[in-house]
Amino acid sequence: MTTRRADGHRRPAPASDEHTKGSSDAAALRVGVLAYPGCFASEVFGIPDLLTMAAHVAGPGGPGYEVSVVSPRRRVAASGGTSLDVRPPREVDVLVVPGFELVPGDDLDARLALLGPEVAVIRARAAAGTAVVSLCVGAFLLAEAGLLDGRRATTSWLYADELAGRCPGTDVRPERLVVTDAGVTTTAAFTAMYDFALDLIRRHSGARVARATARVALVDDARSSQTPYVDPRLLPQPGGDFSQRVMRRLDRDLAERYDLGALADAFGVSTRTLLRRFAEETGRSPLAHLQASRVRRARHLLETTDRTVAAVAAAVGYRDPGTFAALFARHTGHRPSAYRSVFRRSKVAPGRP
Repeated sequence: MTTRRADGHRRPAPASDEHTKGSSDAAALRVGVLAYPGCFASEVFGIPDLLTMAAHVAGPGGPGYEVSVVSPRRRVAASGGTSLDVRPPREVDVLVVPGFELVPGDDLDARLALLGPEVAVIRARAAAGTAVVSLCVGAFLLAEAGLLDGRRATTSWLYADELAGRCPGTDVRPERLVVTDAGVTTTAAFTAMYDFALDLIRRHSGARVARATARVALVDDARSSQTPYVDPRLLPQPGGDFSQRVMRRLDRDLAERYDLGALADAFGVSTRTLLRRFAEETGRSPLAHLQASRVRRARHLLETTDRTVAAVAAAVGYRDPGTFAALFARHTGHRPSAYRSVFRRSKVAPGRP
């Protein structure tokens, strides 16, 4: 199916920075969204739509936004074949680079090679002093343009390791929803575009408008991390045959007391050899793997059962709920009860697995 959509909004006066302070006489902020073949159409229009809501919430006389969808190409088909109306690149205060469909195992180099014109636009706008923002895996286009070297950045947790591997000079923060470093902003996966947009609204239109916009749009304006959303099962599993066997044994005996000596005996090696080989294959210790597996199991129990936190702790090998809660918070950014209140699924019978 092919649809077309107008991309112009209210006519602005220039703004002086990527984030201007909210005030009744603030200039309209010029935001350009860079469309390119295969980009997510929802990420092209998500921020413009929220900014439009913010302008309505602010009311007449409030600081406005001029949003345009731009491209160095005459025609752009987004993901799913959606045809986009685009304008030539122009001077803006903020350039937003949406993400694109990326499946693990895709040839990312080949994909980026096809986007040379867009990378050139990103590089040119950054050199001209424009604030540049990437959404989700749009960070790879910023990296291709050389904008992430020596900066802190984030992206979807699913591709954070790949970004770090491609950009050794970048300090990748996989837990963060939004990272801004010296005029370059990167965001986490998909809906983190709204976290960025709300921050943009807060700085340009004020905290009241940002809060009201979040409520009108049913957008969470209190998130601080993407860590609670990470599903380790979707990540590539590190390790060779030895470490995989060790991990399977640890996962099988999840609630048992961790005994490094007994574990080493089970595999016919010394504790020193076990630690060395496991670290060489996975980059971490057996205990670190066990803790991560326990937290993953605890998350499932908190989401799907009515078991108390103490019962969940015991089910994953912790007699002291306080120790368990501290470990859980370190891995997810939430205490167990807070995690349950956010991620609880449909109500189930007490104690049901």
